[in-house]
Amino acid sequence: MKHRDLIKTLTESGCALLRNGAKHDIYHNPTTGKSQPVPRHKEINELLAKKIIRDLTAEN
Repeated sequence: MKHRDLIKTLTESGCALLRNGAKHDIYHNPTTGKSQPVPRHKEINELLAKKIIRDLTAEN
């Protein structure tokens, strides 16, 4: 998955950029209270992208 597509999916789900790291950006979902690092690569492994989306948008 392309990095920009993952970021677009996260922002549409209500996530916001919390801070920038050296090699990762930290995204936070205020409705669930969860944060997750997102690698800053052009291509992100499909399984990793799905896990990031699932972890940030899951209510439990």
